[in-house]
Amino acid sequence: MQQFVSDYMEGAAPEILDALTRTNMEKTAGYGRDPYCESARERIRRACNAPEAEVHFLVGGTQTNETVISSLLQPWQGVLAAESGHVAVHEAGAIEHGGHKVLTVPGVDGKLSGDAVRSFVNVFYADANWEHEVAPGAVYVSQPTEYGTLYTLAELEDIRRACDDANLKLYIDGARLGYALAAAGNDVSLPDLARLADVFYIGGTKVGCLFGEAVVFPKSGLIPHFYTITKIHGGMLAKGRLLGIQFDTLFTDNLYERLGAHGDTCADRIRAALAERGYELFKPSTTNQVMVSVTPEQAAELAKRVEFGFMEALPNGREVIRFCTSWATRKEDVDELISLL
Repeated sequence: MQQFVSDYMEGAAPEILDALTRTNMEKTAGYGRDPYCESARERIRRACNAPEAEVHFLVGGTQTNETVISSLLQPWQGVLAAESGHVAVHEAGAIEHGGHKVLTVPGVDGKLSGDAVRSFVNVFYADANWEHEVAPGAVYVSQPTEYGTLYTLAELEDIRRACDDANLKLYIDGARLGYALAAAGNDVSLPDLARLADVFYIGGTKVGCLFGEAVVFPKSGLIPHFYTITKIHGGMLAKGRLLGIQFDTLFTDNLYERLGAHGDTCADRIRAALAERGYELFKPSTTNQVMVSVTPEQAAELAKRVEFGFMEALPNGREVIRFCTSWATRKEDVDELISLL
């Protein structure tokens, strides 16, 4: 069976495994106070052109989203997200479990717009009973989106303006950020994210790490005691250097973007093959997620030889499935998938 289910099926990039092995018997301080974590923080600050940024290392994506969002919001507030946003559909109610509602609005190609934020805020405060309701306190977007699509710089800037007008915090989920940065047509850089977001994270779990996410607060002090909050939410690793070593390696010699570019290149080959064979691509993605609309019969036939992700059933009876490549996808795997198509 070929495996194109997700981008975290393999272990870690060889460079990271080598660094972990070389440093295995060293004795360092715990809880992110080691030299490797500090080196990784400095590399990330330089990459983001944010010399004063706070950088915190957490273990996983859902944990990161819940920890950040719950610390951004007041008890009476919720977070705005597209209906297809990851926190709204694929995190098992983690945000709600933390005591905050996900306030969903329609998106286009998985993306939230500045106008959608403005409309929600205007309608909310036009209601005479708004003080009896969950108020918007932050906006959540992911780059790339759940559909693999990309926000343009202009779109993110407009969302930032909408947030400023309504006094909302902007949080950007970067679980697959490496694939976004390397994607064809992308015009958003790490310094752009640092300029526009109140907080964002650089995903490692899906882009070459064994595990781990790097949370970046471009302006330090936004959330007092976030280090302690991380521990409260179970996100602090005692052997913190395992995270520091991984991100220190990712941000050496452009490894992070090189790993992302490999996944995107593999996905581009699959997209081209699908188009050549008459398949219907579902969303205009240039990242490592390939969304395709198929009949149930096509899905069943493909499933005999390849594992893929199921995304949604469409009203016309077709299904949206996802082929997901990664930093570790092999050329021969892509060749085999193309032959199956």
